[in-house]
Amino acid sequence: MKLLTILFGTFLLALLGTTIIQGNWNFLFSGNLGMAVFIIFTGLSHFKFQKGMAMMIPDFMPTKMFWVYATGFIEIAAGIGLMIPSIREITAVLLIIFYVLVFVANINSSKKNINIFKGDYTGPGMAYLYKERIPMQIILIAWTWYFGIYLS
Repeated sequence: MKLLTILFGTFLLALLGTTIIQGNWNFLFSGNLGMAVFIIFTGLSHFKFQKGMAMMIPDFMPTKMFWVYATGFIEIAAGIGLMIPSIREITAVLLIIFYVLVFVANINSSKKNINIFKGDYTGPGMAYLYKERIPMQIILIAWTWYFGIYLS
């Protein structure tokens, strides 16, 4: 849930900034900036923790490192896309689909007790999936829908 601090922290700072600069709360901009910073940060982590990320990918998937780097680039591109009004809605739709698809890797990671930061099997396991990852996925999907589709 540490990553959610990035999402909510960026959102609150952007709200404060837009209030000071524009004189009103800009929820659309602030919400999308929060998700953009969050998803770019997680995309960059694919390049720092590639061994652990590759371990998350189910065994039936070939070329694991390709998928680690590809999803990292996809996340960075999605963050940029959320900040471009003309492609924000389609970016949000694709990002929600992406969140659903990569959840399979999160389930696999939890079953195998993968620690993505160390690249070993000392992770928190299924407790993490139920207590943190599922609630986080729900928040990410709802946030992306609300700010990227509903408000746009």
